[in-house]
Amino acid sequence: MTHIGLRVVQIARAWVGTPYVHQASLCYAGADCLGLVRGVWRTLYGDEPEMMPAYSSDWGEASGDERLFEAAFRHLLLCDVTDHKPGDVLLFRMRDKGIAKHMGIQSGVGKSARFIHAYTGHGVIENPLALPWQRRIAARFRFPEGDIKWLQ
Repeated sequence: MTHIGLRVVQIARAWVGTPYVHQASLCYAGADCLGLVRGVWRTLYGDEPEMMPAYSSDWGEASGDERLFEAAFRHLLLCDVTDHKPGDVLLFRMRDKGIAKHMGIQSGVGKSARFIHAYTGHGVIENPLALPWQRRIAARFRFPEGDIKWLQ
C-alpha cells in the first residue's frame, strides 16, 4: 500500500458511523457517498477543488450525464480497474448501462477486499467488496500525491 493509500483508508475509517445525509460532508454529522470522498479530500489537501452544486439522488439518470465520473476525472487519477490498491476511489454503476452514481474507498484487497462508503439507511460503513459490488465497479481512481496538506 502506498503511503497516501494508507492515509486515505485511515481518514475514511474515521468517518464510519457517520449518518447518511444526502449532499452532506461532515464527519459524524452526516455524509453521502460523495460527501465521504470530499471529506477525505479536505483532510488531505485543504479546500475542495471546486464548488459542489446541488445534486439530486438520481445523479442525472434522466439525462444520462456522467456527472460523478466527470468530476472524479477532473480531480483524481484514473487507473486500471483491475489494479486494486487500498485507498482507491471506486465508482459504481448500480444498474447495467446506468450512469455511475455511487462511490466508495477501497480499504482492503485480495481475499479481504473491503470498501468504505455512505449508503442510504446505513450511513458510512465498511463492507466486504463482494462479487455483487465488484461487478458494479465502473472506474477506479486514486488521490493525487501532489500538494498534500498532512505532509506539511
